[in-house]
Amino acid sequence: MSPAHNNPWSDDMCEAVAGGIVVQVAMDEEASPFLDSCEHLGEPVDFGRARYTPLAHQGHPILLVRSGIGLVNAASAATTAIAICEPRALLSAGSAGGLRRDVEVGDLAVGDSYSFTDADATAFGYERGQVPGMPVDYASDETLLDAARSVTARKGTHHVGQMLAGGSFVTESNVKDAREAFPHAISTDMETTAIAQVCSSHGIRFLSVRGISDLCGPSADQDFHMAVEIVAQRSAEAVLAVIRTTHAPDA
Repeated sequence: MSPAHNNPWSDDMCEAVAGGIVVQVAMDEEASPFLDSCEHLGEPVDFGRARYTPLAHQGHPILLVRSGIGLVNAASAATTAIAICEPRALLSAGSAGGLRRDVEVGDLAVGDSYSFTDADATAFGYERGQVPGMPVDYASDETLLDAARSVTARKGTHHVGQMLAGGSFVTESNVKDAREAFPHAISTDMETTAIAQVCSSHGIRFLSVRGISDLCGPSADQDFHMAVEIVAQRSAEAVLAVIRTTHAPDA
């Protein structure tokens, strides 16, 4: 953290969200549904490229983190958030690209495991998607995952499975490689696995629930894109329902 005289975190802010839930998104459009539906406990704080906003939802303290797009931004923001409030859990929300062929725009994707799309150290005996010296993949917390299965089953089409993240967008030109390397993966984005790795390193429970805003290499009869605002709202509703289901309000 910065020296004390540059520390942007007030004691009131830290106390407001201490032991609560971190909800992390990449973009302002993905943060808006949470800002609109939650009680504001204080002013947002900008630190690095990220914005941290203390909120509450039906008695549940939440630190909303808007990290910016990309693996490094996501990992940096998650690390800072964990240091601020020592959360009970961290949930990744927002939008993602649909990867598996049965995934459609507007669907919800719920991660049960997370790998890096473009990590490839197979020449040295590691599995595709594995960073050397790190686990093959990262698993969701089972309690959070069970809650998400129940919640998303009531909110339309959903898919539970492996989620990917990498430093490059998966498009029609490179989707063949991603599908061959990860035949069961349901989605890909540019943040989720980095956040999962940070949570694993700190022993923080983790889950990602994202709305599918576009398809990676869609078939001719598939819609290609849905507005981020629409799928972000669906993701936010599911994430808030998971928080209500799995965490009792603070006394």
